Amino acid sequence: MQRTIRTFSVENIQKFKDNLLCWSQQFDTVIWLDSNNYQQKYSSFNCALAADDFTSIKTDYYNAFDKLKEYQTITKDYIFGYITYDVKNDVEKLSSTNFDGLDFADMYFFQPKKLVFIKENSVEFHYLKLVDDEIETDFKEIEKYKKYKKQDSESEIKIKLRIHKDEYHSKVTKVLEHIHRGDIYEANFCQEFYAENATINPVEVYNHLNQISEPPFASFLKLEDTYTLCASPERYLKKEGSKIISQPIKGTAKRLVSEIDDAQLASDLMRDEKERAENVMIVDLVRNDLSKTAKKGSVKVEELCKVYSFKQVHQLISTVVSEVKETTHPVDVIKDTFPMGSMTGAPKVSAMKIIENLEETKRGLYSGTIGYFTPENNFDFNVIIRSILYNEAKKYISYSVGGAITAKSVVEKEYEECLLKAKAMKYVLLNSK
Repeated sequence: MQRTIRTFSVENIQKFKDNLLCWSQQFDTVIWLDSNNYQQKYSSFNCALAADDFTSIKTDYYNAFDKLKEYQTITKDYIFGYITYDVKNDVEKLSSTNFDGLDFADMYFFQPKKLVFIKENSVEFHYLKLVDDEIETDFKEIEKYKKYKKQDSESEIKIKLRIHKDEYHSKVTKVLEHIHRGDIYEANFCQEFYAENATINPVEVYNHLNQISEPPFASFLKLEDTYTLCASPERYLKKEGSKIISQPIKGTAKRLVSEIDDAQLASDLMRDEKERAENVMIVDLVRNDLSKTAKKGSVKVEELCKVYSFKQVHQLISTVVSEVKETTHPVDVIKDTFPMGSMTGAPKVSAMKIIENLEETKRGLYSGTIGYFTPENNFDFNVIIRSILYNEAKKYISYSVGGAITAKSVVEKEYEECLLKAKAMKYVLLNSK
């Protein structure tokens, strides 16, 4: 599908970014990706906006990857979308029967009529031919766009716990029993925080969350009246030509005001045996997943347990890469690694069965992925964590957090880590008025 490309230089790129996201809200379908100018090796652009669907695919998990493969092959264009965690049921003989207050489709991808990339101080408009006469008008409109007026929430947001502390203790103890029996050696156990009869301004809350976190894989998803406001620090999977890149995160420490104390915490995290063990286990799982499509001998660990520092937390991140043949379909690479090991555990299938039984909420978009395919069969997808999910029609707000449980886990410390990860989402919900 041919696109008309026009490039403009912009003096105040931050203002243009803010205006662009607000301007996009006139459309029913929007995906916004923002790297927050984070300096990382495998970056393609600063920001991207995909809006106004020309074609799309919306499906439940049944044969979801086959349907995506067909859609991506036929479209031969940029397609943006998401895959929920529950599409695991297409890959393995699994089910998802827990409570779901959000009602997102299991998978959704769309071909945007309007696509805008921000690279450094230039803005590239990639519009389909049928709307390319609107590029100049849209650019001028975005430059002068008047942002939304701040509105108070109609009701006070009261955040509730789906799993209370004593129940969390009991459930994590059961995970540890499975580990000690040898059923698994790691599981990512998650819990939901939620609010009912609550309304928010999604753009305002997203901007607030993004500002206090500034993560490299932030995203904003609008699909009619459902929203995902994502401040993810984690890349799930990227394809650049024949190279595949996975960057799992396992290992978390808080940030401190004192530079000396903060640096000490980062150093302690890098040497922490329990945190490193979590990360190495998932690296082994990722290596195994990538080997399913990789050329023989091409799976390599570029970085092992490197500390990356973000506004809220320090994280241990590893980078695992592989090479695939030109004939390998990009969707097959995703299917063979989905869901990401950092959000499941190891062995993966056993861990998924155990956490499904112990968790109280259907994960849905949480611990799924948002991203895009290019016309050249490349792709890039994040891990949906540190995210607020919102169903405007149902007035239901949800955010979930989790942690890796291993034989060395101390339940109280795991619970504290969950509260640390939930801190930013709770803060913005209670303070974005």
